[in-house]
Amino acid sequence: MYNETTMRHNTIDIITLGCSKNLVDSEHLLRQLELAGYRVTHDAKHPQGEIAVINTCGFIGDAKEESINMILEFAQAKEEGRLKRLYVMGCLSERYLKELGEEIPQVDKFYGKFNWKELLSDLGKAYNDQLRDERLLTTPKHYAYLKISEGCDRSCSYCAIPIITGRHQSRPMEEILSEVRALVARGVKEFQVIAQELTYYGIDLYQEQRLPQLIEEMAQIPGVEWIRLHYAYPAHFPTELLRVMRTYPNVCKYMDIALQHISDNVLTKMRRHVTKAETYELIERFRQEVPGIHLRTTLMVGHPGETEADFEELKEFVRHARFDRMGAFAYSEEEGTYSATHYEDEVPPEVKQARLDELMAIQESISAELNAAKVGQTLRVIIDRKEGDYYVGRTEFDSPEVDQEVLIPCAEKTLRMGYFYQVKIEKSDDFDLFGHVI
Repeated sequence: MYNETTMRHNTIDIITLGCSKNLVDSEHLLRQLELAGYRVTHDAKHPQGEIAVINTCGFIGDAKEESINMILEFAQAKEEGRLKRLYVMGCLSERYLKELGEEIPQVDKFYGKFNWKELLSDLGKAYNDQLRDERLLTTPKHYAYLKISEGCDRSCSYCAIPIITGRHQSRPMEEILSEVRALVARGVKEFQVIAQELTYYGIDLYQEQRLPQLIEEMAQIPGVEWIRLHYAYPAHFPTELLRVMRTYPNVCKYMDIALQHISDNVLTKMRRHVTKAETYELIERFRQEVPGIHLRTTLMVGHPGETEADFEELKEFVRHARFDRMGAFAYSEEEGTYSATHYEDEVPPEVKQARLDELMAIQESISAELNAAKVGQTLRVIIDRKEGDYYVGRTEFDSPEVDQEVLIPCAEKTLRMGYFYQVKIEKSDDFDLFGHVI
């Protein structure tokens, strides 16, 4: 039996920052470390070991700042003797490997985004290539993220992701389907299908967009209850996917599609290869072909060249489109991108923030109205956890962590985590629904 000292010595804490794609990378690394004989944890607030690995994000300014602060926090723990070894990997490390090494010498070693084998080797362990597809899930056991590709071939002017992750690389379809079957066997019912750009899937391997075929194959695997799609791109959208959504009830009527803007002036500067008219037409087609579909989008304010007139167009777009879910962020200049080298970051920070606040206020009102319209409906809900006096669940229209939740009083009856229930919605607020099981 381990004593506490031995257990700390044999424990590695993995800290994940940023998006769910990073989380999948961490889950693969956790499994490799477990196979190598380590006890592994995944809780930044309660580290337990003598070794820590931070998987960083480097997408925009706020994400970089969060990653730097986390590294500094663990570096201080190392200086104070609470940590013996500290390693850093991921997107920020991939991009600023040399600079970070010079600025934060307390870190034993910085790695890029993909060289886990080197990390394992430095720990005196071997990477198990035969089990490279295995993961140690950090999510509740009933859902998992499923990464179907890496990298991006798009050339959006503001985005550093292609610089960090390289060209788009699709995973072979059979490999993905094999992973789905294995996860179902472990009790996973719900799959969040993720990629930097879903709709490009298959072009590099099969010379055509294969996302509709992949989702159709997944939908036919017994035990797959929900499939939800994240991070689609509007240009050249594979509309065959809409038929798949209509045909298979386990393909959630949910589309996460980052539109970024609506003004043709800004879309051109962003190099998005789509127009205002095409965007409106695509949204209309979604709603015509998949009745009841819920749309999530992300928008950007303050890109170089965005005028007051452009912003007014954007506000009108949000009012007209009435997105079910919407996030927004202010432009952040990223070194090496087209925008950074060709445009001046001319919109003042206070103007960016004011535009962001105004846009989100419009959406908050829309969200409240759309939620109120659900009162009286009965919806299928999966239970994620128990929190305080409520069971907390989601509908097919809600993705974990980023979307709203359904709250059901615990006093009503005992519910099981990861199970589905029919819930009648009794009231709503701006971001959540409240109901009871029928």
